[in-house]
Amino acid sequence: MKIRFTQFLLTGFLLGASFTAGAQSGLATGGKPAITLDEFMNATEVVRARISPDGLEAVIATNAPDWRQNRFKEDLWLWTKQSGAVVALTYSGHDASPQWSPDGKMIAFVSDRRLPGEVSGDGVAGDGAAAGDDKDATSRVWLISLSGGEAVPLYREKMDAHAFAWSSDGKSVVFSVTEPLSKDAKEAHEAEWKDVIRWREQERGDVLLSMPVATAIAASTRTPEAHQVSKPAADKPEYPAGAVELTKSALEVMQIVPSPDGEQIAFETGPVSRRLENPAESELFVVAAKGGDARQLTHNQGLEGDLHWMPSGKSIDLLVRAAGGSIEGPYRDVQGRLYSLEVATGKVTRLGGEFGGSWEDLTVTAEGTLLAAGQKGIDVGVYRVEGEKAEAVATVPGNYAHLDAARSGDAVLFTHSTITAPTQVYVAEGVSGLNAAKAVTAFNPVFGERAQVEWKPYRWKAADGAEVEGVLIYPPGKSSDQHLPMLTLIHGGPADADGDRFGADWYDWATLAAANGWLVFRPNYRGSSGYGDAFMLGIQPHIVSAPGKDILAGVDALVKDGIADPDHLTIGGYSYGGYMTNWLITQTTRFKAAVTGAGAVEHAANWGNDDLTWDDAWYLSGTPWEKPELYQSEAALFQMNKVTTPTHIVGGNADNRVSYFEQVLLERALERLNVPHTLLVFPGENHPLDKNPWHGYIKVREELKWLQRYGMQ
Repeated sequence: MKIRFTQFLLTGFLLGASFTAGAQSGLATGGKPAITLDEFMNATEVVRARISPDGLEAVIATNAPDWRQNRFKEDLWLWTKQSGAVVALTYSGHDASPQWSPDGKMIAFVSDRRLPGEVSGDGVAGDGAAAGDDKDATSRVWLISLSGGEAVPLYREKMDAHAFAWSSDGKSVVFSVTEPLSKDAKEAHEAEWKDVIRWREQERGDVLLSMPVATAIAASTRTPEAHQVSKPAADKPEYPAGAVELTKSALEVMQIVPSPDGEQIAFETGPVSRRLENPAESELFVVAAKGGDARQLTHNQGLEGDLHWMPSGKSIDLLVRAAGGSIEGPYRDVQGRLYSLEVATGKVTRLGGEFGGSWEDLTVTAEGTLLAAGQKGIDVGVYRVEGEKAEAVATVPGNYAHLDAARSGDAVLFTHSTITAPTQVYVAEGVSGLNAAKAVTAFNPVFGERAQVEWKPYRWKAADGAEVEGVLIYPPGKSSDQHLPMLTLIHGGPADADGDRFGADWYDWATLAAANGWLVFRPNYRGSSGYGDAFMLGIQPHIVSAPGKDILAGVDALVKDGIADPDHLTIGGYSYGGYMTNWLITQTTRFKAAVTGAGAVEHAANWGNDDLTWDDAWYLSGTPWEKPELYQSEAALFQMNKVTTPTHIVGGNADNRVSYFEQVLLERALERLNVPHTLLVFPGENHPLDKNPWHGYIKVREELKWLQRYGMQ
């Protein structure tokens, strides 16, 4: 439920389309104009950044809107210390998840670009370019040499790579795909079942394969016709030519990490269905690098991830993220935690336990120092973790992310941002140089050329006396003003927190709202991460009523303090923020307008449709038949007759996290009650609106209009 994007400039040229479409005039101050809707939404996300093994280069993966093609484009960029420049590495617009080879001479990445000669679902022959809207597009692993030349596919077969990693010696790439069927098995299935989907029954686990890099490079010189000559026996699985099977898994393989000595390969699993119905399906395994039966390392209800071998090869440091269960006992949505796992014995030791916040990211230096990004309140810093202790080593206020340490040498890469300073990539000369590191990229120059919003933390007492924190973002030049029209913009998750970090997209549009005259209140209600486990667990089993009280207490405090105008209060949110918006308009009539997206209005049907089913049941302390009273008392639907707030609704009709029909249900209730409302449906969009950038653009444009129309009356 956490989705963010940014816009950027690389070594003097702007990436992104120029277009004209209903720009907002906004406010101006200090001689600078306010950011416009067009500028704000023309955003590029830094999805991933990785330092080379020797620390002299970095690869950056970005995601940017392509307005003319009605899609987002994913590109790879290369920074070199010698030149100080960032240049385009790939051009297809569909390249992501880069990984350096151990010698730093190649980069492997995932792309759904079509192969030369490959025919798409619409009958168009490929030339290695972007796959576009082709529903038959295959996400393969590709290789590109830094010495020059075109990228080449690791394999040609139509198999989506779920995870991949370089072998420790760099001679092969290990990857996972759904276990393929033989030609005979495919034909038998089609003859018996036609187009019928056998729910659960037809799901298959993964196979872990190893492909020699030399074989892939040699195959790239052959013509498409030559590739089509060799076919496996009809009763044999259609593995990529040259691939070696290492092991099979009944589950999907989500992450692969070979040991430093090249003897073992650890991997993390997840549900084949990609629905969280049993946290025990998220476990760690290890298999010999030469192949064989995998040995299970963990048996718990935590959701492991972000695996890093220590240089000794004897243990793995791992992260159990916020809203990720618990290794110590039954599933609980505690904050992100760090652990060390001894591979030989399976012994798990918690790390950094004295840190009171939530661990969000980690890396291991060449010398074996564990660095982790930790969220505490509204800031995310970098800490050196030794045993239970955590020492802050990067303390510039704001948000640190994408930690990555070089395999040799001292270089450490990270990103940093604040509310008013867009995300940038930095490379530090060792741990001691983190605070003094300089940016290697220049991002989002337009934001520095526009009037800056102003912000400050805000704290208040909840009804039970607990202290709650949030952020106030003021319109430019208005930080000393009183009685401002206010938008309460609620974050999703709920395992997240709003703080001092940059945001510029359809999900995080608080600064744009401020530029359009709104004081934006971003409450970190109970259930938010970064304030301790007890605070985060405080919403169970009252999933909306408990945090709702915190939010309303904050609104009351702002009105009492004279900061917010009680006659011009509005509210909004997406995902869990939508849940809360839907609930709060049943609890009070103080809000003059509401904008809600992808939020449920009841929990029983949503439990059945949500891909986080287990998590939903944990929050409500049981299944619908075990806790029917909570499923009803915590649902907005059964109190909808109290609503008078004009409500704007959005949702994607392919959402597998919060069913699109929850939005339809809300719209129908408001229609029956004659409450002013509108519903926008985004075709083909899942929970994140990442298919067509115009959908997010229209979402924010119409939400601003709705707030102006009803909230400023």
